[in-house]
Amino acid sequence: MLSKAASSKHLNLVAGALFSLTALFIHSHAKAAYPDKPIKVIVPFAPGGGTDLVARTLGISMAEDLRQPIVIENKPGGSTMIGTEALAKSPADGYTLVVATLAHAVNPSLKAKLPYSQDKDFAPVILVGVSPNVVVVSANSPYKTFPEFLAAAKANPGKLSYASQGGGTSAHLAGELFNSLANTKLTHVPYKGAGPALTDVIGGQVDVMFATASAVGSLVDGGKLRALAVTTPARSPSPQLSMLPTVAESGVPGYSAGSWYGYFAPAGTPPDVINKLNASIKKASQSPAFKARVEGEGLVVRAGSPEEFGKFVKAEELRWRTVIKDANISPD
Repeated sequence: MLSKAASSKHLNLVAGALFSLTALFIHSHAKAAYPDKPIKVIVPFAPGGGTDLVARTLGISMAEDLRQPIVIENKPGGSTMIGTEALAKSPADGYTLVVATLAHAVNPSLKAKLPYSQDKDFAPVILVGVSPNVVVVSANSPYKTFPEFLAAAKANPGKLSYASQGGGTSAHLAGELFNSLANTKLTHVPYKGAGPALTDVIGGQVDVMFATASAVGSLVDGGKLRALAVTTPARSPSPQLSMLPTVAESGVPGYSAGSWYGYFAPAGTPPDVINKLNASIKKASQSPAFKARVEGEGLVVRAGSPEEFGKFVKAEELRWRTVIKDANISPD
């Protein structure tokens, strides 16, 4: 027979073992249940632009697939660094993502100091797709063709302006590359997102924008903007853009610029979570709703593996570092 003290000690040991097993079961179940709460997607631009459109359209399908709300949080400013820094400081648990663009790859070459480590703070999830930028002017602009705009830019150095959704974005670099190759002096006017930038182009406060195709498609179709050319080396396969000439064939040989969208998670996010997010975003990017909304505006879906996206971004960093150096664009 056990003494009362021994019996009590035995019961305590059993209770402790059961508690540990219960805790282990709960922990394992919690890990297997990802996601079990809303997922936040940071858009480092103001609402209304191409990045915002991509995030919100994909978010609808992702929410259905993952059975959790996808909350879009716009954090504009700082050439996307404000939103990107917010991701870098977020827990590596798969519940915070950022939609990255070309700015993510060029900021290390444009900024003297970043508030995060480009190489250590991010885990690639997926490249959604790539698209040309479109040279657009107001529907009331005197420029009916790209050669007309080019002639005016050459004849009036410093007098014509171009808008962008922020320093270091695809629209900014496309404009600076144009200045360099065409020997013009367009004045850069940065905004905190494509939405407000395009509003001022439509109103005539700014002359032109090298805007993402996904941001301007409906505005061109609605007669508020006039599209003059695409920025890729070859004409776009999109029915809506296929009739537009390229900047290169319209008087600026060698010109090539474009934009892309991809998702990052904080570094240290578990691989199984990354893979689940990759699969969900890939599925969403192939949905009829997403294709109908963006593919017709020039976006070519390229959804692949996290590793492929990581290699793509590194290649973009190297390519634009050379362009920035050759165009004499100094870091802020």
